[in-house]
Amino acid sequence: MPKILRLHDFGGPGSLRLDELPSAEPGPGEVRIRVQACSITLDQLAYLNGDGHGAPRPELPARFGYGAAGLVDGLGEGVDPAWAGRAVSVIGPFDQARHGCAGEEAIVPADALVALPEGLDPAQGAALWAPYLTAYALIHLGRLREGDHVALPAGSSTVGLAAIQICRAAGALPIAVTRSGAKVEALLAAGAHAVVRTDTQNYVDEIGRLTGGAGARITFDPIGGDFLAEAAAAAAPGGVLIEYGVLGGTNGRFPVEHVLGKGLTVRGWTVGELVAEPGARRAAVDHVLRRIAEGAYAPRVAARFPLEDAAAAFAQLASGARMGQTVLVTGL
Repeated sequence: MPKILRLHDFGGPGSLRLDELPSAEPGPGEVRIRVQACSITLDQLAYLNGDGHGAPRPELPARFGYGAAGLVDGLGEGVDPAWAGRAVSVIGPFDQARHGCAGEEAIVPADALVALPEGLDPAQGAALWAPYLTAYALIHLGRLREGDHVALPAGSSTVGLAAIQICRAAGALPIAVTRSGAKVEALLAAGAHAVVRTDTQNYVDEIGRLTGGAGARITFDPIGGDFLAEAAAAAAPGGVLIEYGVLGGTNGRFPVEHVLGKGLTVRGWTVGELVAEPGARRAAVDHVLRRIAEGAYAPRVAARFPLEDAAAAFAQLASGARMGQTVLVTGL
């Protein structure tokens, strides 16, 4: 019987257990995959603690996880038989309680499948879609172009690293922002045009200096909160602020003086918006696959943990000590 990670209490990663369950059968429009790798993310910590940001709590015991890679070994009604036996990666988000991928087996929607790109191993496949489709907002919303100065708060995150590659491939100039001096050289090696250290440098002043006083045309921000006012102050006239997270909380002041005075656009973004729009999703997936084939994009795996060490994997993830995606691997 396959081993499945399930949440037995809303107590965080420590409440996960590796349960042996009967193999499941896919329903109409679904496939069963033998999971080889599944990524974990910080937002899943809220799910494991029972904080769904307004969504109902799942019924326990509950599955979790959606960034995965593996082999298709079962097809539901109406699914293209060409998927049988193929190596695939899975695009989320979706209902984790129903389609959770953290385990040796998962039932997922067939329309979430993409053939695993040649040259990527399963861990890289599991680390691929959430960061790159999130960072695709630079193209989809920001209309990224050559020469753009792009500010990337939390630049060492998985999304930040994907955004650096997207900027470089477009000829833009990514400015990574970090609180850690230990990550400066690594960010430059990853392709950042420059790095701002907010533990020792003033964000607004440094963005101004690095852009020759012009400001950042695009700011791709997962912080929000009080940082939004700084992001707006450092933005170029006519600039775009794309907000994709609330790491800094939700109670920051809205910088109306800069939004009005500079004609800024402030736009919220989640990858779910892209996934829900078939045409835009197809364009984004095709773009990422093309850049992978060209060697311009390469998902970065920071650490691989076996399923039984899920709590340690989440602890490593939460520490922020490593750059790249943390992945659970099954050994299948």
